[in-house]
Amino acid sequence: MEKRRVYFDNNATTPLHPEVRKAIIEAMDSFGNPSSLHSFGRQSRGLIESAREKVARFINAMPEEIMFVGSGSEGNNTVLSILTCQSCGCTMCNKEGKGLVTTTIEHPCILETSSCLSQNGAKVVYAEVDEYGKVDMEKLKTLITEGTGLVSVMLANNEIGTIQDLGKIVEIAHARGALVHTDAVQAVGKIPVDVRELDVDFLTLSAHKIYGPKGVGAVYVKRSSPFCPLIRGGHQEKGRRAGTENTLGIVGLGKAVEMRAAEMKEEAGRLLAMKHALRKGIEDQIPDIRFVGHPVDSLPGTLNVSFDGAEGEAIILYLDLEGIAVSTGSACASGSLDPSHVILATGLPAECAHGSIRISLGRENTMEEVSYMLDKLPKVIRRIRDMSTAYSRRA
Repeated sequence: MEKRRVYFDNNATTPLHPEVRKAIIEAMDSFGNPSSLHSFGRQSRGLIESAREKVARFINAMPEEIMFVGSGSEGNNTVLSILTCQSCGCTMCNKEGKGLVTTTIEHPCILETSSCLSQNGAKVVYAEVDEYGKVDMEKLKTLITEGTGLVSVMLANNEIGTIQDLGKIVEIAHARGALVHTDAVQAVGKIPVDVRELDVDFLTLSAHKIYGPKGVGAVYVKRSSPFCPLIRGGHQEKGRRAGTENTLGIVGLGKAVEMRAAEMKEEAGRLLAMKHALRKGIEDQIPDIRFVGHPVDSLPGTLNVSFDGAEGEAIILYLDLEGIAVSTGSACASGSLDPSHVILATGLPAECAHGSIRISLGRENTMEEVSYMLDKLPKVIRRIRDMSTAYSRRA
């Protein structure tokens, strides 16, 4: 008998949407270099520009404000690198040595880049968050000064799902002359995102979080915003990102946002219902737990819960034996044994961070799978706690 498989790790990555797969296959014969002037090149160029228009339309941007990149991490690195580019002769460089304000719960690609910027002379300040993962606005006001060049705050957190009050953050930053970037990789395609309404200067998104292919993303660069390339060379992407474009990946991203526009609203309601069912079932059946993240301002399909007396890694492995896939947080940090920096930032102790799992729902999940999870999870937690108790007694 084939083992049941239930995928509850959609914040890590998502399966290809059938329509995305179809679009990529149909585009496979368009092999021409998009920079070539002949018909083969123009065919590829047409596919790329069509996808650019779809991405722009989805976030209410102009096509010329969309730059395709290789990933969300590359996009975030590109934007933050502007702060230390001071001597290449580009008029867009940060010659005044302006600093960066970011938060303690950002994705590793932001935190690692911020650390590198700091080591290279940039002033980096980290805003703290409250118990729900929300940025403390009053403290943020004191951190953003005339010497701040860029404020980078993720729109929705990848581990706990908390959604930030980004409009207020932008208002504070712009009043002090700072630009604003948001890592919207977990938000775009899950909740409505309008760059005009948010008034951000830069925004990053990724295809594989929204049922598109891996290895492609996009950066929104407001037309009036300064910009300096991270990858230099050819004239691709209007000189903003060198390298022959990933035509198939870009086609997939374009189709993915097109399908998100058609399906996101209905799907959000369905995911929220499953999330509520999971939360109630866990509360009713398992004692000594803590839910992490904002109870209302949160992604509809993200639920983070900590179990006292149970290690997150053990929970993952035992659930995997039942065919259920979950995670302990960011897939990019899964190789680390350190407790989640996000959960620690909310004020919970290290043991709570070690005992947490992230359940992230997607378009293919069903309420029947939620019931299966609620049947298996209590048994797994009980087994782990019993083993831990027995071990403590022997010790």
